[in-house]
Amino acid sequence: MTASSNNDIKLSPEQREGLLETLKARFEKNMNRHQGLEWANVQAKLEAQPDKLWPLHEMERTGGEPDVVGHDDETGEYIFYDCSAESPKGRRSVCYDREALESRKEHKPHNNAIEMAAAMGIDLLTEAQYREMQKLGKYDLKTSSWVKTPESIRTLGGAVFCDRRYDTVFMYHNGAESYYGARGFRGSLRV
Repeated sequence: MTASSNNDIKLSPEQREGLLETLKARFEKNMNRHQGLEWANVQAKLEAQPDKLWPLHEMERTGGEPDVVGHDDETGEYIFYDCSAESPKGRRSVCYDREALESRKEHKPHNNAIEMAAAMGIDLLTEAQYREMQKLGKYDLKTSSWVKTPESIRTLGGAVFCDRRYDTVFMYHNGAESYYGARGFRGSLRV
């Protein structure tokens, strides 16, 4: 599935209601992530853009625990990030992108972060977004997450990932073809 085709996917009424209940409960439990915002406004935006429910469903299904982390006053969009304590379990053991996946001769991972995110309809967090998320809590204390890699690094075969250790957020590098059971990726969605 491509990112453009996910707009055709609809949730059943039961899935839709279950997702909205889950998102509302998480929103209310974690007000520190979105101070000054009201769930009723977020829900109205989601109901006005039902095509955004599928990416949120996929974020939830793969263990991302999406939550609102901000509001763009210029565009009026709400910003969701994966806020699971560790890198989403259903998105680990993946290399960075298709080129990296195809470069592996053996022991290929089952997928790659860039194409998984596109199929889900979300974007990988950038390093700056990852650091902003870390101001809202302590994430990836045992895992790490691929982040959007600058083209200048990717063309040389590398990719970057982040984690939090020693109460500090670190950015590291690896070959884009590498993958580990404790490394996944986090995404963002604007609604």
